[in-house]
Amino acid sequence: MEIAVNDLSNLPTAAEALLAFAGAAKIFIFDGDMGAGKTTFIKSFCRALGVTDVVSSPTYSIVNEYESAGGPVYHFDFYRIKDIQEAYDLGYEEYFYGGGICLIEWPERVTELLPDHLVKVEISILDENQRVFKFSKV
Repeated sequence: MEIAVNDLSNLPTAAEALLAFAGAAKIFIFDGDMGAGKTTFIKSFCRALGVTDVVSSPTYSIVNEYESAGGPVYHFDFYRIKDIQEAYDLGYEEYFYGGGICLIEWPERVTELLPDHLVKVEISILDENQRVFKFSKV
């Protein structure tokens, strides 16, 4: 499924489309170049999930936890990990297999740890204001 977004005001529509597309899926990976808008889109997606907490980038903390009507939402940013051991030290298994929703930025840094079934969100930059979101089940 693909959705074109022309400005930030269209992100909630894309987030609702992702929620409908995902069904019961709990693991989401977000793929896109630096500056593509992964965290910005995740903020909209968290609102669609019912998160009322302030959603921010977990670049330095690696993971942020939010509460939603459907349970915990874990937002990961693996950009700054130096090696896979950091993910083990974080206790990734409890997050990835604990039943909460996991939103993972820079998943290529932990590819070998990702569950078999997940939703992939690819964000492509068309220009300064336009993005294309492609959703797929992997």
